[in-house]
Amino acid sequence: MGSIADEINIPSFPLPSTKKGFPRLGFGTAEYPFGLSLETMRETLIEAIKVGYRHFDTAALYQSEQPLGEAISDALRLGIIKSRDELFITSKLWCSDAHRHCVLPALQKTLRKLKLEYLDLYLVHWPVSVTSGVYELPVKKEDLVPIDLKSVWEAMEECQELGLTKSIGVSNFSCEKLQIILSTAKIPPAVNQVEINPLWQQEKIRKFCKEKGIIITAYSPLGAKGALWGKDWVMDCDVLKKIAQTKGKTIAQVCLRWVYEQGVCVLVKSFKKERMKENVDIFNWELSPEESHQISLLPQCKGFPADEFVSDDGPYKSLEELWDGEI
Repeated sequence: MGSIADEINIPSFPLPSTKKGFPRLGFGTAEYPFGLSLETMRETLIEAIKVGYRHFDTAALYQSEQPLGEAISDALRLGIIKSRDELFITSKLWCSDAHRHCVLPALQKTLRKLKLEYLDLYLVHWPVSVTSGVYELPVKKEDLVPIDLKSVWEAMEECQELGLTKSIGVSNFSCEKLQIILSTAKIPPAVNQVEINPLWQQEKIRKFCKEKGIIITAYSPLGAKGALWGKDWVMDCDVLKKIAQTKGKTIAQVCLRWVYEQGVCVLVKSFKKERMKENVDIFNWELSPEESHQISLLPQCKGFPADEFVSDDGPYKSLEELWDGEI
């Protein structure tokens, strides 16, 4: 079956624990409110597979695991893909399951929803634990408890050793919190998924992860406009608008290309078919040194500081503590 996918070659990174490459452009499935497009998400995800996306990013929190599983089943039945192995599927452990005894059951639940035998990558969503068994954001501040990173990571390692996930990693981890895991890990994190865009460039964590052999995946590369964690200022940035105009590209394409040129993976999300196609068109052109320099000078501001996890009575009393000064 011929499709647009035949013409798209998305570059990938090698991962130490699997022969399969880690596609450097992935399709994100988070939206806010979570589950907003449940009725149409399966069709949207099938369309994304047709367009050529092979890396899909979901999470227990997003309510998108089940429709993604249905889309994968449909894509196989329709012959859009020949094998599940053509896809790279990432999901994440929510804070309510970030306790040693909850990790394996949480992954098994995720696999049931996705109708899969294994994940390609399983991430600890935040360095945060809550007592409630509820998948929600914002979390209830009275439910915040200290996370035992060492024991949670041991449970993640067991998941990989059991073959239920090919690789394991983290999300929203500072250099300091990564170092805590690295100090005792038998299997180091393969990936750290963090917020990166031209207005939040994250040089410190990128440098640290490169030194440690940890791949960075960038979420909110366009600023996540319209989401709980998003802001408009990336898409409204005059410097980016001017570069896009000069290049004959969209602002989104300029942002995605800039993130890609930083040597990281990038997640993008649009449920509109034309945008899906535009967002894949970032590989056969590049930013000039002058354009890259202009972007490097942009004032920096984090889009999602995650105040939701900070509480006077919780383990993180300030954003400084949550991010270890990387804010």
